Amino acid sequence: MQNLTIAEARRARWASQLLGGSELTPAQVVDRAVALQGQDLPAVMRAIAIRSAPGTTIDDVKAAFERGEIVRSWPARGTLFATTPRHLANLLSLTAERIHRSTATRRAQLGLDDATLARALEIAPRAATRAEVLAAWTAAGLDPSGGRGYHLIFHHAVAGAWHWGAFRGDEQLLTETVAAAADPDPLPAIVRGLVAARGPVTENDLAWWLKLPKTAIRRALDGLTEVSVEGERAWVAGELADPGDTGVTLLPGFDEWILGYEKRDFTASSAVQKALVPGNNGVFRPAVLVDGVTVGTWQHRTRSRREATFELVEKVTAATRKRIERAVGDWPHA
Repeated sequence: MQNLTIAEARRARWASQLLGGSELTPAQVVDRAVALQGQDLPAVMRAIAIRSAPGTTIDDVKAAFERGEIVRSWPARGTLFATTPRHLANLLSLTAERIHRSTATRRAQLGLDDATLARALEIAPRAATRAEVLAAWTAAGLDPSGGRGYHLIFHHAVAGAWHWGAFRGDEQLLTETVAAAADPDPLPAIVRGLVAARGPVTENDLAWWLKLPKTAIRRALDGLTEVSVEGERAWVAGELADPGDTGVTLLPGFDEWILGYEKRDFTASSAVQKALVPGNNGVFRPAVLVDGVTVGTWQHRTRSRREATFELVEKVTAATRKRIERAVGDWPHA
């Protein structure tokens, strides 16, 4: 078994995560990763673009959504992810029953009984914006306020009825899912994909990501390579990559580099983790990495913010600070 230092494991993980880019299309990036954290749509589109072939733009990622190659739904942990139609069917075959069971109390609190759930599905227009779906429910006398509308959309997405797909302008449309049969035993391939796109990962990371029992995860680890990260067991897929010093890397908010693992101190100190989620409000800011260590946060240019900025928590050299300034100024996905 190969023994890795934390620094070696971070660099291997950086390579697994394709943070230096790749030769893949956006759809291939998402297929390889199984799913990428997608609560924030602009952020996940940037996460896909930076992992894709050189020159890939946000419009290229949007086009993959338009073609139905990438979709967005709630396949694990009750969280939105960008994934592929095939992975969505396979993940939901493993997780949907558990998710629905875990949200039964919330449905009862919202007054969403079986009859209401069925009526909401029947009434909802297909290929519509969220506002249009809520308006249709309101017009039919089904009150979507107080979180009821969100939960109805979520519930039926988990059931496989619809997903977020194509766009109208900048808004993603709730799109009817064409029923696809899940693979007979999808877990081994899913675990292999998660490891390939995030390794080294621990058994706890995988169980946390999927919210499945560790006994099932252990069975799915067959054929993967076990390594040790300073005494802790972890797994990689295939040969372990060592890209050397990975330099400065800029990540969008909610990136899998931060949110793809049970423990985040592997790459970020407690002080940096607080800076990434100021006020512990669940909104993850874009991250600045230096050789795989998260050192601060940054903000890219927008229509209302003419200059990109960054804030460092960890100390860096003057030369590294200059490299960060250049990287922030040159970010191609604003």
